[in-house]
Amino acid sequence: MVSKSSILKHGFTDSIIEILTKYYGEYALDIFESSPLLGYLNIKTKAANRGSKARYWIQEDLLQVSVRHKDGVDCLYNIAKAIIDIIDAYVATKLAAFESFLKTCREIAELGKKDPQQATSFVLQQLQLNVDARIFEIVSYAVLKAKYGRETVWIGETQDSVTEEVLVLYKTGRTNANDGGIDFVMKPLGRFFQVTETIDMKKYFLDIDKIQRFPITFVVKSTDSELQIRAAIRLQAIAQYKIETVVESYMKAVEEIINVPDLVKAFDEVVKTGQLQSVMDEIVAQSKVEFNYSEELEDPSDLEEIL
Repeated sequence: MVSKSSILKHGFTDSIIEILTKYYGEYALDIFESSPLLGYLNIKTKAANRGSKARYWIQEDLLQVSVRHKDGVDCLYNIAKAIIDIIDAYVATKLAAFESFLKTCREIAELGKKDPQQATSFVLQQLQLNVDARIFEIVSYAVLKAKYGRETVWIGETQDSVTEEVLVLYKTGRTNANDGGIDFVMKPLGRFFQVTETIDMKKYFLDIDKIQRFPITFVVKSTDSELQIRAAIRLQAIAQYKIETVVESYMKAVEEIINVPDLVKAFDEVVKTGQLQSVMDEIVAQSKVEFNYSEELEDPSDLEEIL
């Protein structure tokens, strides 16, 4: 019998084991240990309690798991039904977390008009390292949109047509969209922004290659300083490419790195200028867009299909 201690444990692992036990009894842990697909699901469903943006593909042969019984006989199990139950349980957990977040957003948005301090504390909590990746991206966008919305540039096609324009930040897609896109775009400067949880050089350079090494700003869910993050990326790049000129061509494309302390500082400035409510309203609006939520939904279970 396989020991629980040999399995990578996180908050959703017990739910997986419970479902497998329902189907396979005393051989549940053996099947768990023998199935690469279940191992993959166990890793990816960390997102039920954390911020990973998990995506999911299945090969049919992974649904067949061979386990040796106590009598020495090898038995083949089809784990398709158990997989469906695990995914359903994961969706239900994510759904509950989202509904709780959106409910709190609404309450705090209204309360923010009377108790700005509580609303401010709520936003700051969403900029911490342990928050869901989707929520971090949404709140980062709301804060940066408000921050840049206070800044202007002078621009025009000719010297006589130069006018002052406000910087506007646009969110270009869904946080979980596997579209290879860029997260935010700024008008009229044409700056690109990408939100990430990692300091993995391959992720940064892949994003840079997407736009042919056009300058890009990274919003990083990290408390490391910009210098520390740049140094970590460069160190990995040198180990990978060995050639300084190649590494430098990529590093020059990293226009700016915005970390968690930068976001907190930006939010503090936004609050001081009386824009707390606009940030709260933007968080609620973007959360609804992110999850296809509409006020007309009568049954919360209707949200399951979009998660």
